[in-house]
Amino acid sequence: MTSQKDRMLAGEFYIADDPELAADALHAAELSEKFNTSPAADPQTRRAALAELLGELGEGTEVRPPLRVDYGYRISIGPRTFVNFGAVLLDVGRIDIGADVQIGPHVQLLTPTHPIDPEQRRAKWEAARPITIGDNVWLSGGAIVCPGVTIGENTVVGAGAVVTRDLPANVVAVGNPARVVREI
Repeated sequence: MTSQKDRMLAGEFYIADDPELAADALHAAELSEKFNTSPAADPQTRRAALAELLGELGEGTEVRPPLRVDYGYRISIGPRTFVNFGAVLLDVGRIDIGADVQIGPHVQLLTPTHPIDPEQRRAKWEAARPITIGDNVWLSGGAIVCPGVTIGENTVVGAGAVVTRDLPANVVAVGNPARVVREI
C-alpha cells in the first residue's frame, strides 16, 4: 500500500494529517525556528540550519529570517539568490528557484491545492503542483505565486502581483491576476 507521503511526493491527492507527514512538518518547524532565531552575528550557524532545512542551497545565497516552510526538503534555491524577510515557501510540491533570483519581502510561493468539494476538504485531502522560478527573476515585495506556475528567466513580477499562470521569460508582469505589461 502506498503511504500518504509517497502520494504527496508523487503529486497525488493525499491525507494531510498523516503521522509521517506531521513528523516531517515538525522537523521542518524545529529547523525553521533554529534558522529564524539564530543570531545575525553568527552567519555560519544560520547557514548551517538553512542548509539542513532545505533540499538544496546554492553557494552565495542569502535568506533573511523569518522564513516559513511546510517541509523544507522540497525546496531548491540556486546560487547567488537573495530571499528577503518574511518569505513563505509552502513546499508540499517542489519549489525550484534558479540562480541570481531576487525575492522581495513577504513573497509567497504556494504549491498546495485543495479540492473544491467540501466533503473532501473536511476529510483533509489535498495535493500540490510544483513552482519553478527561472534564473535572474525578480519577485517584488508581497508577490504571490500560485500552484503549478513557472516563471521564465529574467522576468520581473511587480509588488503585490498574484501570479496564477505561467509567465514567459523576459517580461514585466503586474496586477491581480498578474498580466504581462511589457517585454524586457
